Amino acid sequence: MKQKRTLGTPRLLGIVWPFIAVVLFQALLGCVSLFMLSAVRGYVAGESLWSKGQKDAIYYLTLYADNRDEATYLRYQQAIAVPQGGHELRIALDRPTPDLTAARLGILKGGNHPDDVSSLIWLYLNFRHFSYLEKAIELWTVGDSYLVQLDGLAQEMHGAILRDHVSANDVRQWKAHIIAINEGVTPAAKAFSDALGEGSRMILRLLLITNLATALGLIVLALLRTHKLLAQRHAFANALQQEKERAQITLESIGDGVITTDVDGAITYMNPAAEALTHWHSAQAQGLPLAALFNLLDDDAQPDGFTLIEHIVKGQLSGGSEHSKTIQRLDGSTVSVTLVGAPIRSDGKVTGAVLVLHDMTQERQYIANLSWQATHDALTGLANRREFEFRLEQVLHPTGQQQGGRHALMFLDLDQFKLVNDTCGHAAGDELLRHICALLQSDLREGDTLARLGGDEFGILLENCPAIVAEKIAESLRHTVQSLHFVWKGRPFMTTVSIGLVHLGQTPTTLETSLRAADMACYMAKEKGRNRVQVYHADDSELSLRFGEMAWVQRLHMALEENRFCLYAQEISPLGQTDAGNGHIEILLRLHDEAGRIILPDSFIPAAERYGLMTSLDRWVVENVFKIIARCLQERPGLPMAMCAINLSGITIGDDDFLGFLREKFHTYSIPPGMICFEITETSAIANLGSAIRFINELKALGCQFSLDDFCAGMSSFAYLKHLPVDFLKIDGSFVKDMLDDPINRAMVEVINHIGHVMGKRTIAEFVETPQIEQALLEIGVDYAQGYLIERPQLFTFDSLQCRPVRPQPLLFKAPGTFR
Repeated sequence: MKQKRTLGTPRLLGIVWPFIAVVLFQALLGCVSLFMLSAVRGYVAGESLWSKGQKDAIYYLTLYADNRDEATYLRYQQAIAVPQGGHELRIALDRPTPDLTAARLGILKGGNHPDDVSSLIWLYLNFRHFSYLEKAIELWTVGDSYLVQLDGLAQEMHGAILRDHVSANDVRQWKAHIIAINEGVTPAAKAFSDALGEGSRMILRLLLITNLATALGLIVLALLRTHKLLAQRHAFANALQQEKERAQITLESIGDGVITTDVDGAITYMNPAAEALTHWHSAQAQGLPLAALFNLLDDDAQPDGFTLIEHIVKGQLSGGSEHSKTIQRLDGSTVSVTLVGAPIRSDGKVTGAVLVLHDMTQERQYIANLSWQATHDALTGLANRREFEFRLEQVLHPTGQQQGGRHALMFLDLDQFKLVNDTCGHAAGDELLRHICALLQSDLREGDTLARLGGDEFGILLENCPAIVAEKIAESLRHTVQSLHFVWKGRPFMTTVSIGLVHLGQTPTTLETSLRAADMACYMAKEKGRNRVQVYHADDSELSLRFGEMAWVQRLHMALEENRFCLYAQEISPLGQTDAGNGHIEILLRLHDEAGRIILPDSFIPAAERYGLMTSLDRWVVENVFKIIARCLQERPGLPMAMCAINLSGITIGDDDFLGFLREKFHTYSIPPGMICFEITETSAIANLGSAIRFINELKALGCQFSLDDFCAGMSSFAYLKHLPVDFLKIDGSFVKDMLDDPINRAMVEVINHIGHVMGKRTIAEFVETPQIEQALLEIGVDYAQGYLIERPQLFTFDSLQCRPVRPQPLLFKAPGTFR
């Protein structure tokens, strides 16, 4: 809804248009009145001519009867022509379609002035049914009838006189007839004249009343408009007062100081915020120059307040940009402000200036705090990672007059810090961190940088520090932390730290390389038993291996994001009369590197296991194997398909969420659990025996099968085998590939196969690469063989799932002393 416009400036036309309308109406009414009066006057004049004409016509016709003179008859005709013109006017206008030409001729014939023609016709056509005019026309018609009789008698008399057949008796009759016509027309003519007179007087009264009513309406309208203008003026004054009070309250409420001056710089107003900034009261400052209140201290300041006002008036301190200043009060105290000024204009002339001062004390303190927080750790007050890396970058790449030198970089990681957090809460952990930070800081030299990099990790930068001194400092720090006896609510904790030390020499190096080396050295210190200092050496093979594994972490993350893993399948073939069902294949994982080359799992699995990526890889394998099986079931329904063996890591077996993931995928892709066999290694199963048993039992309840991979390659404990409800026992390939040349390996294969059969498990031999090995395994009684002789790994497709044809078996030669 539109808001009512209270403060709108009234427009001239909006005020005077009613008066203009009334004046125009009055002028129009006057014109109509004059036109109508002119028409009435014309009819009155015409009636006079009509009456005179009919009287003259009767006179001359009577005289003509006596003297029979043709001149007298001509005078009669001239006299009768006037009332005949009126008769012709009436006849022309009374037609259904008025004959205006005949009417004009009739008017002129009747003796009226040519200027009265239009008004006479207009009045007759528009007011003929008006009561008085209608009565006059009726009387006019009556009078015209007598004139018609008179003209008929005149023509009869004229004809007789011309024939000279006139007797005295005829003359007497003619005069008697003329007298009768005269006696009839005279009252009608008088009544016609009276009717016109009454009509003209009535019209005059009507016009008078109309004009008086219009004048009265103009007076009322003038009063109403004047009242409205006064009401608007009152509303305008009230609104102006409200705006003034609102502006006053606003100025008194805002936090910025507002000072107004006249054009000479004398103060005219100060709000409370300005009073607080300048330590002056508004009443005391009235009329004083700005220089009496404060001085500007920065380089851009002018020597006095008057010059500042000049800058404002000239637009050099406008609101387009804020100008940071420092003002000094008369008591000597200072405050940082921003100034914005603008000239005050009235009727196009500058009448003063307004100056707005914003106190920047809190903002500057806030900016300083933000700057500190951006470079420091909130808990310990130490430099944070961002600041630490900045200082390290300055040391690695000196600029200007800085000289390169020998420096040292340390990474520190508290040992078992998680134990404090988990048992006593984060408050205890925070308190321990503060204690350790204070101890570490006390052992460092002035100028060394100690930073908290995150959690319980710290970084130390020793600038211009020889290698021997750096190692001594590192040992001192380790000893200091070890000497701390931290007690939280009566519970003591031992504190130790693992330190990785990197010497930064003259050889240029990058920030990333230096940080990675220190991180790797710290990691090695933890792996070697914690509470030690590990110095990084570029030719350390152990560190190089860890470097390679760490590089694989990022590559594996990228490979997962870019979906550069692929699946291969290798057949597991039955030996002898073993019922192979629909076939058996093992799913193998491969990686396409950045150049598109195939990478075997031996290259990246150790890094994935060490850095916690195996669960993600196992989930990827399960998801993609299930997708292929689901598509095959949908596109080739009813065809028998091989069982798929999927390898799982020990970390995945211990992951409770993975069981839920598998159940969800079985349901999502509608995979029969009997088609899936999970392979777990002996080492991972025994290391997580409780989790492994629960994991296997949960999935076997669904219908899945299990293989124990690499059996006897690790802990080789047959006792554990009794507790693992697996379906297949895979004999490690290290025994199988040399079993023909090494009797011990052959014996191991025989023993594992025999024990597996006794426990009701089927056996699978790996690394079957020659027919001779296959023959030996057949003699021993191994159930399945897997290796290059059977099939080389192939890309996992629909064809990999098809039921495999039975391979021809070698002839069986039973060797003495074998276990069957």
